[in-house]
Amino acid sequence: MAAPPNLEEGQSTYRPPKFNGQYYGWWKTPMHDFMIAEDSEPWDIICDDPHVPMQKPEETGPLVPKGRREYSDIDRKAVEKNYRAKKILMCGIGPDEYNRVSACDTAKEIWEAL
Repeated sequence: MAAPPNLEEGQSTYRPPKFNGQYYGWWKTPMHDFMIAEDSEPWDIICDDPHVPMQKPEETGPLVPKGRREYSDIDRKAVEKNYRAKKILMCGIGPDEYNRVSACDTAKEIWEAL
């Protein structure tokens, strides 16, 4: 696939490819590759949804999300993966796309909105 004309950013191993609202088909493959090269776990979050730490306050009650202060170290690391994926995606979009995805809570929602 040919690269789109007038790219804003040059090729870099430190910055994600920039998406300006056009040529999504071209952007998504380099963004996928960039994310996997950084760390494959953020890509897993985009595919599978983020981890939400849950607890069962009563033995017979339903599972409910834990409060932030109740997170264990393992819970915190799992939650941070979603924010890492969001950060990579947000660094790779322009202001118009930011306005479109700024209300998204998860990296998966951002990817699907783009």
